[in-house]
Amino acid sequence: MMNINCLGVLGGDKRQAALAELLAQDGYTVYAAGLDHLPLPETVNRAEIGELEEKCTVILLPLPVTKDGKTLFAPFSEKEIVLDDSFAALFRKKEIYGGQISKLLETSSGWEGVNLNDYSIREEFAVENAAVTAESAIALACEKSEKAISGSRCLVAGFGRIGKALAWMLRGIGAEVTVSARKASDLAWIRVYGYTPVKTQDLAGTGPYDFVFNTVPFKIFTAGVLERMEGISLLMDLASMPGGVDFAAAQEKGIPAVHALSLPGKMSPRTAAGILKNTVYAMMEE
Repeated sequence: MMNINCLGVLGGDKRQAALAELLAQDGYTVYAAGLDHLPLPETVNRAEIGELEEKCTVILLPLPVTKDGKTLFAPFSEKEIVLDDSFAALFRKKEIYGGQISKLLETSSGWEGVNLNDYSIREEFAVENAAVTAESAIALACEKSEKAISGSRCLVAGFGRIGKALAWMLRGIGAEVTVSARKASDLAWIRVYGYTPVKTQDLAGTGPYDFVFNTVPFKIFTAGVLERMEGISLLMDLASMPGGVDFAAAQEKGIPAVHALSLPGKMSPRTAAGILKNTVYAMMEE
């Protein structure tokens, strides 16, 4: 592992605060900035961004690093952290780790030559994060609906990492699970796992379903599709922006719908932080 004097945690949500605490528990000196409105243990040093630049050799940025392409994702910071040339210059000689870090490159030309590392593209991170996302989605569905998952009819749209984990968990608690996919190979695996397969393009008119979980990051639940689907108690979109659901159409049809983004950081921040920490450690060792 690299010779590290200390680690800096900058911005982010509850996951980042939990990450700072876990790093400190591992014996590192940790400085945190941009988490002003979150509680931190005494083992973590609150700092300004300039102190991170002065004292830390490794800086851990959030997932995502930015949502608007202009400022750091830091919902618990007292002030906006602008991603400009001056910000990039602070970390030119640092090891930078962040999630969806390609978005950072679009904010300033000052990132050229900076050692940037994206933990969110690592397979181990993506798989474990998908499992936490799936569990959080089920917990949120139970909170948002008056129906139980057990014995319900569930549709999981998409058979990527989150779709796989979600379908497995739903069946494990007694749901009747249908899974949609486009690829013939995915449909074959869906059948092998014992779920009911349906082609994504044939979703309209299938069902009825009590719960629908979308993991596909493009619009598949259009007004036309929703018009032909009956009995939905809750429609949950887990896909990144812009998502896969026409929410206006869902509202017009009277379908309760929620766009549930960044669930690990909101609902299971400590577990999510542990996944992030282990991934970064592996990257540093390499």
